[in-house]
Amino acid sequence: MPAKRILYVEDNFQNKRLVRKILSARGFNVLEADDGLTGVELAIKEIPDLILMDISLPGIDGIEATQRIKAHNGTSNIPIIALTANAMRGDRERFIAAGCDDYLPKPISMTELLDIINKHVV
Repeated sequence: MPAKRILYVEDNFQNKRLVRKILSARGFNVLEADDGLTGVELAIKEIPDLILMDISLPGIDGIEATQRIKAHNGTSNIPIIALTANAMRGDRERFIAAGCDDYLPKPISMTELLDIINKHVV
């Protein structure tokens, strides 16, 4: 069975390095985008199994990128997990309403990250 592919849309180098290390060690193939627009383009081109979407991104933000991905026929069923350091009351509901399938606050916990990925990628 081929490795599951996860697209991580994140502009912070340290976060990308950490998540890449965690996921690669568990056999996932990690694709990366540094901004929302590139994330949308990669999602449409590569059709990953899951997308980890930072909300605060240069150019179009994670909410706009999520809405564009969910509006596209070929990518509308890909689970998108919102990641953000802005963990305020109501954020989870706001991100879910915008089209995200789940939400994970930063700093990222390795256990929570793997649990949420396993929940959405079978």
